[in-house]
Amino acid sequence: MIPDLVEAGTLGRVGIGSYSTEAGVTIDDAEIAYQRWGSFAGDAHGNNNILLIEHALTGDSNVADWWGDLVGPGKALDTNHWCVIATNALGGCGGSTGPSSPHPDGGRWGSRFPALSIRDLVHAEHAFLNKLGISRVHAVIGGSMGGARTLEWTLLYPDALDAACVIAVSARASGWQIGIQTAQISAIERDPFWHGGNYYATDKVPADGLAAARRIAHLTYRGELEIDERFGTQPQRGENPLGPYRDDNQRFAVNSYLDYQASKLIERFDAGSYVAMTEALNRHDIGRDRGGLNKALASSQVPTMVVGVDTDILYPYHQQEHLSRNLGNLLAMAKVVSPVGHDAFLTESRQMDRVLRNFLRLSSPDGPAPEPLESEYYI
Repeated sequence: MIPDLVEAGTLGRVGIGSYSTEAGVTIDDAEIAYQRWGSFAGDAHGNNNILLIEHALTGDSNVADWWGDLVGPGKALDTNHWCVIATNALGGCGGSTGPSSPHPDGGRWGSRFPALSIRDLVHAEHAFLNKLGISRVHAVIGGSMGGARTLEWTLLYPDALDAACVIAVSARASGWQIGIQTAQISAIERDPFWHGGNYYATDKVPADGLAAARRIAHLTYRGELEIDERFGTQPQRGENPLGPYRDDNQRFAVNSYLDYQASKLIERFDAGSYVAMTEALNRHDIGRDRGGLNKALASSQVPTMVVGVDTDILYPYHQQEHLSRNLGNLLAMAKVVSPVGHDAFLTESRQMDRVLRNFLRLSSPDGPAPEPLESEYYI
């Protein structure tokens, strides 16, 4: 049976009914939004050409936008061969049910929306695939929060995928990551327009809090060397940050850059979803209730490729080395070399092209993967 998929490149929504979180809260009438590119081929319950792509914290289902150099005809995720499906995570604001969604009893979910774990996101996505009539995919691929979801796929539903590619993430949230992420949540919750998460009924949004959270986060997404080489102590053009009194309107160039990144996020993302997704990352721990990290990793039998970035501050490369040393079925290990830091898996298209082509060749030697370029090499 061929799954009834949404038109290529358009947003579809699939109802998954009442969904109960790990902590026991029910989300009634939950929906998962998704997009797809390429045509389905194969058996929805066996071997097929589906690649399930997992987005990062503020990403969404439009993978052709945020990974545009990698998705499409002839690209690494070649839509002439593969059926690429990407969802918006439960709790997000890209069409799936989240804090900003209408509540069945009226108004918006707001503070009534429960805290989620990474496992909750994966369970909901699994329910979404089942609703489509799909019980198996060729591979799950994801970076950052998407990498955490990918890891959980290999342990929660190992029989539902042939292979996994885990990019720029750890086996659990570190104390440093929880600290820096909780500081972002605090910035939002301290905004006077937050109203305990119930700002949807007002004419104001906690924009300043979300902007502060983004500034903090963005510094962990980029490399220290890149930021310093780009900006150093330069003033923003036409401004003087060395005046007799501190003035928010007289900025260093790096502050102007961070303000710009913050304003872009405010335009496209919901503060409630930012809190929900960040809290899910705080709860990321594949060792929980599985005998610890190394025992959980060793139990994984899904062939898994691990990818890290050498200058990543948020998820340092040693965390991917830990994954590679302990995974029960390591397919390959790859390093992206870049001054950019964590975001290199989004910006270093040439290197990621080679990484993903290698992954697909290794995970499907007899499948529909395109022939590699002669100049390809393992990174």
